[in-house]
Amino acid sequence: MLEEALPLVNFDADFLFSELDSLGVTTILMMLSDEFDISLDATDATPKNLMTLDSIVTLVEKKLAEK
Repeated sequence: MLEEALPLVNFDADFLFSELDSLGVTTILMMLSDEFDISLDATDATPKNLMTLDSIVTLVEKKLAEK
């Protein structure tokens, strides 16, 4: 899903956050928010949360658990 929306981003990078610009970060947050019906905002857009695909999954799981 994310690779389709951001085809120029290397989602296998060791440090995914460095691959993203502000539009990429916003796109990821919006897509995850819509797909999983969770609330994500600018405070969630940290290098820790967006470091790898695994860290993004952890963020989503955390937000789902808070619902």
